[in-house]
Amino acid sequence: MTELTLPPYPFKLKTVNQQTQIFDEVRKRWYICTPEEWVRQHVVMFLNLHFSYPLSLFALEKSLQFKGMKRRTDILMYNAKGEAKLLVECKAPEIALNQDVLDQAARYNMTLGVPFILITNGLQHYCLSVNKDNKVKYLDAIPHFSEL
Repeated sequence: MTELTLPPYPFKLKTVNQQTQIFDEVRKRWYICTPEEWVRQHVVMFLNLHFSYPLSLFALEKSLQFKGMKRRTDILMYNAKGEAKLLVECKAPEIALNQDVLDQAARYNMTLGVPFILITNGLQHYCLSVNKDNKVKYLDAIPHFSEL
């Protein structure tokens, strides 16, 4: 797997039918360790261990409807009141974080209305705040869970 600019974690990995699988601590099951899943699992652990985001308040690959089409968020983070507060869009390391990726997250947020968006490919990371007027501001840091 590609080395990311996120801290390494002692993931549970196994090989089944010549495919590497990774254990997801949120969903409590094994998943094929695709490049995007590798990034997703790193982001989950990063938010949990460095920003105090409780594993119990993560939703991974949550379904949503956008203009009548089914979509799935990579990571949706809730606060203690059960309000969605952070949307994370993960891409594989070889995928550039460009306007298309930001537009995808913005489309999802039209349905969700979260105040924070994080886009990452595991190598680059951009965190944004979105106010009630949908004005976007790039942040210097990811908000701590206590700020949600």
